[in-house]
Parts: sequence; C-alpha cells; structure tokens
Amino acid sequence: MRGLFNFIVSPDGERYNNSVKVGDKDLILNTEIFNHQHVNRNAIVLKTPAYTDSKIMEGDKVVVHHNVFRRWHDVKGVEKNSRSFMSEDEYIISDDQIFLHKTKDSDDWSATDGFCFVQPLKSTKDFDVDTEEPLMGVVKYTDGVHEKGTLVGFTPVSKYEFVIGGKRLYRVMNKFITMTYDYRGKEEEYNPSWAQSC
Repeated sequence: MRGLFNFIVSPDGERYNNSVKVGDKDLILNTEIFNHQHVNRNAIVLKTPAYTDSKIMEGDKVVVHHNVFRRWHDVKGVEKNSRSFMSEDEYIISDDQIFLHKTKDSDDWSATDGFCFVQPLKSTKDFDVDTEEPLMGVVKYTDGVHEKGTLVGFTPVSKYEFVIGGKRLYRVMNKFITMTYDYRGKEEEYNPSWAQSC
C-alpha cells in the first residue's frame, strides 16, 4: 500500500524512549504516556507518497513530530493512538511532520526545506543565571541555505527543542535567522548533561 500524498513510516525502536540502561538494569524515566519529551521521534520510511518531489526515499531514517507515535487519553479516560496510527509498525504522516532525514548510506542528517538546527552556546557572563547565550547558536544541520558551523542569531520565540544524537538542538526556520556572527574565539557549544542520556 502507498499513499498519494503521505509517507508511511515505522518507529526506529519503541514508540517511547522512557528508559535508560543503568548497569544491567533498565531505569524507567517516565510512566506518563502524555509527556511528549519521552516519545520516540526516530522513524524509518517504509513507503514514499505516489506524488512527491521529496528527496526522502524508502529506507531513509527521519526525525518526526512528537505526536506521530504518541498515545493519549480522551475526555472519558480511554487510551487512544495518534491519528497517524495504522498499526503498531505503520504510521501515516505528511511531509510537514518530518524534520530531519538521512539516507541509508549517510551518517549525516539534512534538515527539511526552510529549516536548520542550531546548537546553543554556553553563557560567558560571570554573574548570569542563564547557562546559555540567548538567541545565538551554531548551525549543526541545514537544508543548504546556511553553512554548517556558522554562528547565527535568531529571533525570540522561534526555536523548538529537539535532542538529536545526545545533543540538545533548536529547530529554527531560516527566515528567523536574523544575522551571522564572526567567531571571537571564546564561543563554546552548550549541551546540558540530561540531553546526553537521551
């Protein structure tokens, strides 16, 4: 089966990433199904749409919206699947629910058109309670508009948090990248310790 305009994907692993290995035991971090932070966002493309000009192919790995594999409770308390659910191994999604992709032969992620992923910088102010520089970061994944490694600034309320490969990154629309900076030599990428265990 193949959709006209939608992708069919399967979770890369379980639906939820809510446990970590501690020694030889599994430690459950979260038991709530409604918490989006522990929903698996990694998927494998099973089928591409019949009508698409996307660069994404069957077998590619993708990072998807947190609601794709998520379960929830309705007003009566009945547990439900997301509207993407077809079966435990098949979910129907549109192209705007895919944020990153990489081919079977590549180790590097590419952002979908119109977006880039930025890693925040460590704050350099001695008496600041914030641990990261506001509205600044280094481009890690791109759609090709910005070069990787570019130091950029972006507008307030334009970032959306992800954890990719143990690093906390912000997804930012290219149109909200307002400037590029020259490196001064003191910039240090910031990654909180909790992200490294995800």
